[in-house]
Amino acid sequence: MSQAKKTNALRMLDTRHIPYESTEYTLEDGFTTGSDIARMLGLDPDAVFKTLVTESNDKEHFVCVIPVDGELDLKKAARYFGVKKLEMLPLKKLLPLTGYVHGGCSPVGMKKPFPTVIDETAVLFSEIYVSGGRIGLQLKIRPEDLAEMTEAGFADLTVE
Repeated sequence: MSQAKKTNALRMLDTRHIPYESTEYTLEDGFTTGSDIARMLGLDPDAVFKTLVTESNDKEHFVCVIPVDGELDLKKAARYFGVKKLEMLPLKKLLPLTGYVHGGCSPVGMKKPFPTVIDETAVLFSEIYVSGGRIGLQLKIRPEDLAEMTEAGFADLTVE
């Protein structure tokens, strides 16, 4: 583990003794996509995942972790969670709800736990990368450990 400034995500992993490695990076030229970050760090973009927070009509919240190049299929996610319809959480609600900003949202360590699902492609890798809880911090973790930490299942979540 590196000496990265501890985020809530890293502290929670440490508390549960779940192994991970953290990698810091610097954004250049403003906004950088997940694919750009993967290339910048020399990673396979298919092994780098983004965390998306969704909201049902009943204002329930659900977390989906999908490959950075993927597009979330909201109908598949809704079926997985057993709700009629899901929409992406408006950005202005992300920080108050999760404690994380857009581009630095980790599936680990949100203000409160939400039902979570990880795209099934994660199991193709021995380790995947997700946000470490702030922009400029990625964490490498086994998909099974991430699922254990977030009480997540695995499912097909992306648009084909």
